Amino acid sequence: MRLRSFRLRTALSCAALAGSALVGFGAVSWFQIYNAQINRLDAQLFNQLVRATRSAQRERLQFFGDSLPYAFGTNTKIPIAVLVRDAKGNTLYQSDEVPTDLDVNRLLLRRLELTPLPPPPKNEPPPKLSNTNPAVASPFLRPPAPPFVTLATTTGTWRIGAAKFSNVQVAIAVSLQAVNQQMGTIRNIFLVSISGALLLVAFGAWAVSGGALRPIRQLTGVIQQVTVKGLDQRIPIGTTDLEFVELIQVFNQMLERLERSFTQASRFSADAAHELKTPLTILQGELERMLQQVDSGSEVQQRLSNLLDEVRRLSGITRKLLLLSLADAGQMKLFLVEVDMSELLMEMVEDVELLAPHLSVQTDIADGLRVQGDRDLLIQVLQNLFSNAIKYNLPNGWIEIHAWQTQTTLHVTIANASKEISVGDRSRIFDRFHRGDPARTRKVEGIGLGLSLAREIARAHRGELTLDSTWDGQTAFTLTLPMR
Repeated sequence: MRLRSFRLRTALSCAALAGSALVGFGAVSWFQIYNAQINRLDAQLFNQLVRATRSAQRERLQFFGDSLPYAFGTNTKIPIAVLVRDAKGNTLYQSDEVPTDLDVNRLLLRRLELTPLPPPPKNEPPPKLSNTNPAVASPFLRPPAPPFVTLATTTGTWRIGAAKFSNVQVAIAVSLQAVNQQMGTIRNIFLVSISGALLLVAFGAWAVSGGALRPIRQLTGVIQQVTVKGLDQRIPIGTTDLEFVELIQVFNQMLERLERSFTQASRFSADAAHELKTPLTILQGELERMLQQVDSGSEVQQRLSNLLDEVRRLSGITRKLLLLSLADAGQMKLFLVEVDMSELLMEMVEDVELLAPHLSVQTDIADGLRVQGDRDLLIQVLQNLFSNAIKYNLPNGWIEIHAWQTQTTLHVTIANASKEISVGDRSRIFDRFHRGDPARTRKVEGIGLGLSLAREIARAHRGELTLDSTWDGQTAFTLTLPMR
């Protein structure tokens, strides 16, 4: 599964690259250190092989064997196996530490092909040992570098060196236990260090990528605030990286165009609604006056009555459009007073019982529910909710009203029996001029502005109007208002 987080992918990629480099470096370094340890041990083995030639006597060989652990630079007793034989193959000295599965004799005689030390040049005095360092023989006594091998046995891993001189044959085996312990410690140090370095790299890459994505987060924050009240938002460019300047400029230009277009559309709606308000009012007054002058029950009266209904409908549309324009522009003015929502709801319940006596009405309204709000606008919200509950109800259906308050919020839920609302209609139910399924609403009057206006009025009061998630066979809206 592909990771969709760019920041996480960046951190993981940096950690993977750094981890590969660190693991490679650690492996090479470990092998280099191991080879250096083995080379140092081989040098010590070679010196001790040369030193053994000066201890051909049994008494001195015993001292030589006992001093080998200190000669290898350790104060602890490390397993060291020694075998010294004379030129005829007789064993002069064999240490007790030689394990049974480490056949030094076979190693000396069969596995290693050793070259005897060449005799010294004629007419030259025999070489003398160095007085400054008696442990190291003269170059004339040093044989060619003997072969060294590593053997693994049941008792451990051994580094073995063997040499054949003119008078003796010597084989020394040193346990690699100490070297392996040191390399194990170094390996553990590498593992801890590499793990810590990878964490630092990952956190560093996370922080760096977060800083690089800061302009994107700014864009996201501004986009989230792009509402009818946030089109004036702009992202400053002064502190932005050069790579994001063009993107931010384009976005700011888009916001400017949107603000200009929305301002023009909002002004047009407000101006049109305002200009239509006066002639519609005059037309309504003239129709009402003419209705009083014509004969009662005549065909002319019936036509004038129909025209008056349409004019009143147009007046309602105009008034709603004007309120929506003011809400879009953030200029809806509220005349705040203390509103007794309990009393207001009970009055509307009485109206519902008169308008729809065929519906069963149940109430659960707490007493003393009071809020600070515009009484006329809140009445308009509740009238719209009750009107929809009646219009979209089922034959012989029901309406339930619940009103309660928490410490800071007033809740009013109005539910009614209804047909199922499709998912598409539920997501668009607050859209302007949306009336849902035509088969469901073709016989119901309305233009699809009531719920949209009701929600804008609720938001102007710092509240909200929502469509609740309910089971099939009912519809419920909840109005929430702050108590203060």
